[in-house]
Amino acid sequence: MRTYVRSLCFVLYKAVSELFPDGKLYVEHPVSKGYFCNLRIGRTITLEDVARIKKRMKEIVAEDIPYHRIECHTTEAVRVFSEHGMEDKVRLLETSGSLYTYYYTLGDTIDYYYGNLLPSTGYLKLFDIVKYYDGLLLRIPSRGNPSELEEVVKQEKMLDVFKEYLNWSNITGLNNVGDFNLACEAGHTTDLINVAEALQEKKIAQIADTIFHRGNNGNRARLVLIAGPSSSGKTTFSKRLSIQLMTNGLKPYPISLDNYFVDREETPLDENGNYDYESLYALDLDLFNRQLQALLRGEEVELPRFNFTLGKKEYTGDKLKIDDHTILILEGIHALNPELTPHIPAANKFKIYVSALTTISLDDHNWIPTTDNRLLRRIIRDFNYRGYSAQETISRWPSVRSGEDKWIFPYQENADVMFNSALIFELAVLRMHVEPILMGVPRNSPEYCEAYRLLKFIKYFLPVQDKEIPPTSLLREFLGGSSFKY
Repeated sequence: MRTYVRSLCFVLYKAVSELFPDGKLYVEHPVSKGYFCNLRIGRTITLEDVARIKKRMKEIVAEDIPYHRIECHTTEAVRVFSEHGMEDKVRLLETSGSLYTYYYTLGDTIDYYYGNLLPSTGYLKLFDIVKYYDGLLLRIPSRGNPSELEEVVKQEKMLDVFKEYLNWSNITGLNNVGDFNLACEAGHTTDLINVAEALQEKKIAQIADTIFHRGNNGNRARLVLIAGPSSSGKTTFSKRLSIQLMTNGLKPYPISLDNYFVDREETPLDENGNYDYESLYALDLDLFNRQLQALLRGEEVELPRFNFTLGKKEYTGDKLKIDDHTILILEGIHALNPELTPHIPAANKFKIYVSALTTISLDDHNWIPTTDNRLLRRIIRDFNYRGYSAQETISRWPSVRSGEDKWIFPYQENADVMFNSALIFELAVLRMHVEPILMGVPRNSPEYCEAYRLLKFIKYFLPVQDKEIPPTSLLREFLGGSSFKY
């Protein structure tokens, strides 16, 4: 599907460059089961503009124009892109450190794409381009049913988060990897780290203030629900949020969903007959809700502790009673699922969605998938703390993603607030840690192709040491050196 999308983006760029020679196209990020694009033509985009673009794209597809890959010395590619005014690609290639590179042609249009393209435009049988807020949404075929387009899912809150961080990137002038690399070469790395960390802390403080002040309106939040996909930094976020809540005079208390698993023999099975611990129904929902309700009524409850060796809950005298200043913090993949807390009044819940929404791009037409960011985090964490090789983590990743699609992403827009845990400098820091781990993947293994792709991708970033990263950083959850206990 990535090859299909890249090839389609080239068709979009060719159509736009022909119809609006002075325009500027930015393929920014995936959203609403498609790809959000920003088209700057000096005025507001109209429905007529979109119709013209779509018509020209269909003509290009019908012409079945071949994609040609031109391999050359990097200096030659830089010269070609400079002549065409594509400075984003010039900066990327000049700072990549590669002696040789390539670019693509489609008729008389040139561009650079990270990865392979289809043989010709005639393969692009299914797509759509629609006006979407102040930009365009490039619609693509469904992964589950390639003969149909993905259904557009409204993700207004996620789009707002992307826009907020893109605005910050525009202010700093760091819109893509080439800009970032040049800033590092100029000695601004420490400033970038400090500003990015301060921006996240400011956002966490604002969320804590919102939770606290909502109580002034008679809708006191007693339960903070934090959800997000794998390696989004939920745990460190919950700890930093707890600190900010304490500055407001509240007493946060963490509740672990891991202690509410049903006994192992009652765990639902997946399609392969294995225990499905990611299923919502692997949790004792009845017990969990009864205890939550009792706590919110001011009653004392004895909390269970799940014995993973025996596969059942145990009670060891861990009792809890909360007062009016206590706020319960619940972090887990199902936290935003309405079925988890159906008996808790909505006014008593504050819901937060955390994910690493990468806002920096390789260049104007090559976005960085948020899944790649999270996978790199997970490879490092699994290697450092769980004893898993990169090969094992990559092998498990499709199953993890499948669980996210089923149990997490459908509920992300239920959040009161979304928090972006991605840091503009992090991929440069992750490079230092993940390269030797990825290089350990055997060449004859099924996971080698993915490991090679990730290695090639991460080399676009100039490496940055982690010594400047504070011990409270979200990145420390994966790299080590955190001042928090996990």
